Amino acid sequence: MASTNSKTYETTPARKVAFLGLGVMGFPMAGHLSLAGHDVVVYNRSAAKAQAWCGEFKGASAPTPRQAATGREIVFCCVGNDDDLRSVALGPDGAFAGMKPGSVFVDHTTASADVARELHAKAKELGLQFVDGPVSGGQAGAQNGMLTVMCGGESGAFDAAKPVAMAFARAFTLLGEAGSGQLAKMVNQIAIAGMVQGLSEAIAFGQRAGLDMKQVLEVIGKGAAQSWQMDNRGKTMIDGKFDYGFAVDWMRKDLGLCLDEAKRNGSRLPVTALVDQFYADVQAAGGRRWDTSSLITRLK
Repeated sequence: MASTNSKTYETTPARKVAFLGLGVMGFPMAGHLSLAGHDVVVYNRSAAKAQAWCGEFKGASAPTPRQAATGREIVFCCVGNDDDLRSVALGPDGAFAGMKPGSVFVDHTTASADVARELHAKAKELGLQFVDGPVSGGQAGAQNGMLTVMCGGESGAFDAAKPVAMAFARAFTLLGEAGSGQLAKMVNQIAIAGMVQGLSEAIAFGQRAGLDMKQVLEVIGKGAAQSWQMDNRGKTMIDGKFDYGFAVDWMRKDLGLCLDEAKRNGSRLPVTALVDQFYADVQAAGGRRWDTSSLITRLK
């Protein structure tokens, strides 16, 4: 194993890879690939961000997704939404146009299951392989190389990508055919939405009751109420600090995907729909970039 900072990397053969999209998640994810010893070429819509990445990590940048993907064995991607994903994958300057037969495109965008299936089919037509692999763990997970990746696709593509992706992941799991990763991420976001609302109500109730809520969370956090949200966001919610983590705008995008898929498959998501509207209230109050734990601000 090789170790850099707090992340320990498994020793795997160096691969020629590309990373498309250097936002708050993609920038450190691509960095971990470089630190793990892989040959990395990056692309970002804003060239300045790609130049900044090259100033911090060993690797090169390319002016288009196609040029970044040319000659690469695996192309990783993490962009904003379905349309962004299509724009970097498809068309004459898209990654698919530059990828060699048999190479793998791994998409870490939280997007729809439909676009995952669409791009999987298009990749197959071109002799390429496609894995949808949305992530959980937030900005801190990306920076620490400890993301949980939920994958959909064929086992061959998954097996090729996994040893390389473990540079930025703590778990990389195949859950089914194309689109399954995106559906699993929806399950994740549905569960989180309910938990954050429940934690918000609990803290606001306790504060109005005159309790020392930091002390209360210490106590109940050792019992059945314990959760990642309580452990990592409870104290900051009490302090009213929401300037980090997963933004409300992103959560609303994700919950919109959940609600759209629920309409398609006949699921009932009454709590999720309600919490989505509560997040709309937070947006209207100026909290578009606040952390999702800012849901508690509606109750104060």
